[in-house]
Amino acid sequence: MPNNFRHSLILFLTFGLFLTVHAQERKIVQFSGLITSVGSELPVAYVSITNTSFKNQIFVSNNDGYFSFVAHVGDTIRFSSVGYDPVVFVIPATDLDKHTAHINMQSLVIELPAITPFPWASYEQYLSEFMALNLGDDNIAAARKNLTPEALAALARIVPRSAEEIQSYNSLQRHSIMNNKNINQRFNNPLLNPFAWGELIQQIKRGDWSREKLKY
Repeated sequence: MPNNFRHSLILFLTFGLFLTVHAQERKIVQFSGLITSVGSELPVAYVSITNTSFKNQIFVSNNDGYFSFVAHVGDTIRFSSVGYDPVVFVIPATDLDKHTAHINMQSLVIELPAITPFPWASYEQYLSEFMALNLGDDNIAAARKNLTPEALAALARIVPRSAEEIQSYNSLQRHSIMNNKNINQRFNNPLLNPFAWGELIQQIKRGDWSREKLKY
């Protein structure tokens, strides 16, 4: 066998072996998973997912923290979101064509203990103002004080009328106008005026409408 042919065959076999090993190292897989928050197991929505090993491809998880895209075995994936520590994940070797991962992200939000604010600078000031309050009245005395004409008049000046109250007031006004109109009509019509009828009866009794007087 010529030496040139032997060298070419060895080079070809070496190159083929290299391609086989490289293809095995860069195996394509469907990379899927769920992103949750550490401690609460609540999903982290809309996380930016960057494949730093393959042209910095960027993907985004959905509202439920789920993601799925095509990558290679050995790719380095970076998960980042506002308010969370970034997470770096390397896709491990697998015999399957897919790989599923559960990504936990640590929240950067620190929950402080609850406090109750007070409008007083110190407890002594609060105690002084509390003791100055007039709390001696019982419920009945307080109700009587709040229902005095002066208190109700003061409330009426600052409390606006409700729609029901305005409608009732307008209905009462229309009713009063109609009553006054009917009364005026009755008194303007002589046939409906009792005083006019009384005067007519008195004239008849006096004989103002007798035939003898009408002649003169």
